[in-house]
Amino acid sequence: MTLLAQQVAALPKVLLHDHLDGGLRPTTIVELAAEVGHELPTTDPEALGRWFVEAADSGSLERYLETFSHTVAVMQTPEGLRRVARESALDLAADGVVYAEQRYAPEQHQQRGLSLQQVVDAVQAGFDEGVAQAAADGRSIRIGTLLTAMRHADRGDEVAALALANRDSGVVGFDIAGAEQGFLPSRHASAFATLRAASFPATVHAGEGAGLESIAEAVQVAGALRLGHGVRIMDDIEVTPGPDGTPVVRLGRLAQWVLDRQVPLEMCPSSNLQTAAATSVATHPVTLLKSLGFAVTVNTDNRLQSGTTLTRELTLLGEQAGWTLDDVRDVTVTAAEHSFLAYAQRREMIDRVILPAYSQDGSGRHRA
Repeated sequence: MTLLAQQVAALPKVLLHDHLDGGLRPTTIVELAAEVGHELPTTDPEALGRWFVEAADSGSLERYLETFSHTVAVMQTPEGLRRVARESALDLAADGVVYAEQRYAPEQHQQRGLSLQQVVDAVQAGFDEGVAQAAADGRSIRIGTLLTAMRHADRGDEVAALALANRDSGVVGFDIAGAEQGFLPSRHASAFATLRAASFPATVHAGEGAGLESIAEAVQVAGALRLGHGVRIMDDIEVTPGPDGTPVVRLGRLAQWVLDRQVPLEMCPSSNLQTAAATSVATHPVTLLKSLGFAVTVNTDNRLQSGTTLTRELTLLGEQAGWTLDDVRDVTVTAAEHSFLAYAQRREMIDRVILPAYSQDGSGRHRA
């Protein structure tokens, strides 16, 4: 590891956009697939890990999503769901994540007869076990769950009701995901209305596979408190060279609204490169948007498909986009501030866990 990677790894981090079915260990996939009789591209864990990354590098969101047929296939039993959730909590804790919001779509885990509530119960049991085991190993992590409805399906109202039924049992928010083009947030307008009436938060995948219309509906129709990815907000931002060579930035009305209201952007650099929503880490919009004052956060999206961790994502921004530890601190605090935890819990995490650690250099020594 580089010095920067070592420093970032040692610091507390907050992760808001991470899919449970996109973070499995390759060895776990192989073992669970053997148990349920699912055929994989390869049964060698190391080769399988490479296959997921290579298959996801297609440059297409739709092709990227196809890789999930293998992970979802091994998450159809209580035992499989519980194991995946437990190991996810442990892997995130090992990466220095102190708070994570993990999302998954319960409707995708019913192929073997589980009810939606049984899916939620199994996942929550796994998270609880992982958090407890991490604590026993000397690492502290807290996990909140986001229940996701698939954009192309018609179960938004059902999943929204499920989220509300479990709001005191680990579920902290609602989301819609899946192929974005042609499936706008308004398709689930009634679900979002129910959630707003119940004072329950939602984030929406928007501005990844589709453009400004998707972002506008996420904000205006869905009432999203955060935008999943949101990288296509750049379609409403014009950057031109000024007379002295300094860039001149002009924001359209939607971009100005997102900036003025500080609607957080859950940005995922490596994943955005794989789905062609961005062309490089060095030029990823997250850096410009951060400099303009947008509420940006940095996330992993799918650790398996991107072969990544939150430490890696932040380190890449340091190595390729010039980010410093102060930038890492800023996006960490922003993520904590805009998590779906209660206000008092957010403040405690920031004041007692995050800021004291970032007053040091990542090696335990206080920074100048």
